[in-house]
Amino acid sequence: MSNSKIKDASVDFLFEAILKLNNLNECYAFFEDLCTVQELKAMSQRIAVAHMLSTKKVYSEIVAETGASTATISRVNRSLHYGCDGYELVFNRLNDGKNKG
Repeated sequence: MSNSKIKDASVDFLFEAILKLNNLNECYAFFEDLCTVQELKAMSQRIAVAHMLSTKKVYSEIVAETGASTATISRVNRSLHYGCDGYELVFNRLNDGKNKG
């Protein structure tokens, strides 16, 4: 499930730190310290694109709603189909949370 190309002690440390965050306010504080505004915007755009692709939206709808380039959409689409299933894992858990609430 994990990608050995990125696995090392510092990435483990980062992910362990993220797992310690308890709520949205803590996430905002941590990620605003960790990332630039552009990095955060790029990551949030990619997950929005992935979600739209997973709900069968077409490229033109995704471009119009997110402003993502077709190259970004293609890269995200490739991850959805040939990646480590991380997007699917998160989307399933988000949906489970909605169904419980």
